[in-house]
Amino acid sequence: MKDLKVSTAVCGIDCFNCELYFKNIDSFFEKMSKERKAGFTSRGMTKEKLLCKGCRISGCTMIAGKCETLECAKLRKLDFCFECSDFPCSKLQPLAEGADRYPHNLKIYNLTTIKNKGLEKWASEVTEIRERYFKGKFKIGAGPQK
Repeated sequence: MKDLKVSTAVCGIDCFNCELYFKNIDSFFEKMSKERKAGFTSRGMTKEKLLCKGCRISGCTMIAGKCETLECAKLRKLDFCFECSDFPCSKLQPLAEGADRYPHNLKIYNLTTIKNKGLEKWASEVTEIRERYFKGKFKIGAGPQK
């Protein structure tokens, strides 16, 4: 359970499913095209620099500087944002920009699922949730479809 909490961001992002998470990064780089690898390395973005152990341990490698959401949770001594009296706040607001590449719009769904079902149950479902988010079909009134 401790590893699961460490590999889940305070905002509800499932770090353990990220391509840059230390347990996944080798596979990510193996599958990457030569052109994409060249693009990464030409900008000084090596596998070692991109490798992430989760924001709770090493900070998110996708963010230059500190994560405001993580800092807020630390200041309030919270494990997850849903524990906050201000939940949900504007830091968790969905945004269309980047939604095709990043799971940031899943934060509130993930957090409420963790709160209602528990961390372990959510973790057993989140890979499929993420898959439907990125590859599912949108149906008004029914949510994402496989």
